[in-house]
Amino acid sequence: MGYKVAVVGATGNVGREMLSILDERGFPADEVVALASRRSLNTEVSFGDKTLKTQVLDTYDFTGTDICLMSAGGDVSKIWSPRIGATGCVVIDNSSAFRYDPDVPLIVPEVNADAVVGFTRKNIIANPNCSTAQLVVALKPLHDHATIKRVVVSTYQSVSGAGKEGMDELFKQSRAVFVADPIERKKFTKRIAFNVIPHIDVFMEDGSTKEEWKVMVETKKMLDPKIKVTCTAVRVPVFIGHSEAVNIEFENPITADEARAILREAPGCLVVDSHEDGGYTTPYESAGEDATFISRIREDQTLENGLNIWVVADNLRKGAALNAVQIAELLVNRGLLKRQKAA
Repeated sequence: MGYKVAVVGATGNVGREMLSILDERGFPADEVVALASRRSLNTEVSFGDKTLKTQVLDTYDFTGTDICLMSAGGDVSKIWSPRIGATGCVVIDNSSAFRYDPDVPLIVPEVNADAVVGFTRKNIIANPNCSTAQLVVALKPLHDHATIKRVVVSTYQSVSGAGKEGMDELFKQSRAVFVADPIERKKFTKRIAFNVIPHIDVFMEDGSTKEEWKVMVETKKMLDPKIKVTCTAVRVPVFIGHSEAVNIEFENPITADEARAILREAPGCLVVDSHEDGGYTTPYESAGEDATFISRIREDQTLENGLNIWVVADNLRKGAALNAVQIAELLVNRGLLKRQKAA
């Protein structure tokens, strides 16, 4: 007998991707329910070769539901995730609402799968920020080998990280440029078409943005609290796929060749690194793929034990939907999920 799964935020970019990935990976679900807000009632969404009509989150009874994949934003999650967890349903939350709660595990299965056992305290498991997820997948095997001291990361994040509104704004602005129409700006602080914006989320007292803070805090929570992390997060005019230029300082010696060999064997990683034209991965190639791609692996001559790497992934998949489904699979494979129907 399979599980009953609810997807909250099923009409959004990530919610639709969650439904697609549940089907693609053959998750053992007897029933999948699509949930959304009242204004999206009866909206049709695809689940494999089936069409589901959305139900309303506010009136849905989670009794008997085993897993809730939550992708409706932090404000919704703060209210609903504890309520859902109290019914016995395990919430895998894609928002930032519970990532920094010490009683909620923050999980990337390739990185810290063992930490998932802590979910029983609140029946909530947090999905990391999209840019952090791909970063730690690349850092984990290198940290295990040579112990990372410091990471300097510059992100180049696609507009899909800002939701459908971000994608629509890039499309409309790009079209306006070509037909000489006025550029309208609603979602982003400055024009995004043919531009880059060094500002994601709100500014904090020290001058960092919340997005940059998330990368720092989440990396420490999942990988190692002793690692020093600094980040500059930039929005770029790309529809899907986040890229990161990462400079790493290690305690112990590690060569580029050693790093390349380690990453080739690491779960979730795919090395594409030829020193020739096109011998690297761009966000365009990452779209629709599950892997975290690593390219441009080279030694940093300004550090005693330093490397530079280029990390690319589909932010809607590994950065959000795929990671959430992998967490659900982790619960099933380790026998940590009790079926509510059976109970």
